[in-house]
Amino acid sequence: MPDTIKGLHHVTALASSAARNNAFFTGTLGLRRVKKTVNFDAPDVYHLYYGDEAGTPGSVMTYFPFPHARRGRGGSGEVSTTAFAVPEGTLDAWEARLGEAGVPGLERVNTFGENRLLFQGPDGDGLALVEADDDRTPWTGNGIGADTALRGFHSVELRLRDTGPTADLLGLMGYQEECRQGNVTRFVLPAHNGAGTVDLAQVDAPQADQGAGSVHHIAFAVDDRAAQLQIRQALTEAGAQITPVIDRDYFWAIYFRSPGGVLFEIATNEPGFDRDEDLAHLGEALKLPQQHAHLRADLERRLEPLGD
Repeated sequence: MPDTIKGLHHVTALASSAARNNAFFTGTLGLRRVKKTVNFDAPDVYHLYYGDEAGTPGSVMTYFPFPHARRGRGGSGEVSTTAFAVPEGTLDAWEARLGEAGVPGLERVNTFGENRLLFQGPDGDGLALVEADDDRTPWTGNGIGADTALRGFHSVELRLRDTGPTADLLGLMGYQEECRQGNVTRFVLPAHNGAGTVDLAQVDAPQADQGAGSVHHIAFAVDDRAAQLQIRQALTEAGAQITPVIDRDYFWAIYFRSPGGVLFEIATNEPGFDRDEDLAHLGEALKLPQQHAHLRADLERRLEPLGD
């Protein structure tokens, strides 16, 4: 199973305001909103997807904005930082841009020899930009040039009381330990989609309490349903309790709780976000799962306007 996982597919987090979340990721960070739909399990709540032009796996940050949700509390058993790759030499420009926008938590650090700018999203989300030699094509439709724009995910960091069992799980998924710095161990896929890095930070901290600003789950990419079933069988044989395959319209998904408490998903690269919209118009219209189509009139009346 060494080549089955291709890297991150998407990262899904919680928010307290759809309009504020949309403005931050499309306006401040310059990503493209590639899908405007609703939560399958709570259709009165948006599911918003942001990424590159096509929503390529490895570039897509998604949010469930529950109106007025209380803010989460950080701790162990969570994804503490979601990092995006940016071109080398651009952190000065990004620090100035984010500072002018009033983004809190700006801090320059160097980890594993990489220049990194830490900052917070609208709900205290733990985010970072990392200078990297990354040739992925960025989205530039929101006023940020190709020489500066986000390339997609660089990595995620998980904060855990005991990193050992999750390290073993990552090994089963094809990741290899690359290096250590302090309490953080880095795992990287030998071949990946550009988003092939997971950092595990061992911490002595109370359990995190999810809320606005918290990551709900991280999804790992596989090419297709055959590859998904292959890894599902391997993980099941290793003792993971995994859901059946679920149709999420734009990918097929399975979910399981990792040993450290973080919810993992395995998502297919197929069929993609252009299955129900032309590429030129992704994310413009409200798209509803078939089971919620009859709610359209009510949802269009009640969902918070995004202001775009």
